[in-house]
Amino acid sequence: MRAFRVIGTFKIDKKWKDFKLEVAAEDVEGATDKVLSTLGSRHRLNRKEIQIQDIAEISVEDISNPTVRYLVEEKG
Repeated sequence: MRAFRVIGTFKIDKKWKDFKLEVAAEDVEGATDKVLSTLGSRHRLNRKEIQIQDIAEISVEDISNPTVRYLVEEKG
């Protein structure tokens, strides 16, 4: 597993809000799917209401989310 930082916006109450999430995934497509799924579930959004601007792989030292750090270190 690798860690990714995903930056983008989502539409809620007719306004676009910024987000930055860290996720653990095998590749960029997996990270994209994880973010769309997570935000859609949390905020009841359709995938068209979520826009991703940047996806970057991050090193283990740069991970701030303890769950993501655990998944990356464990599944190496």
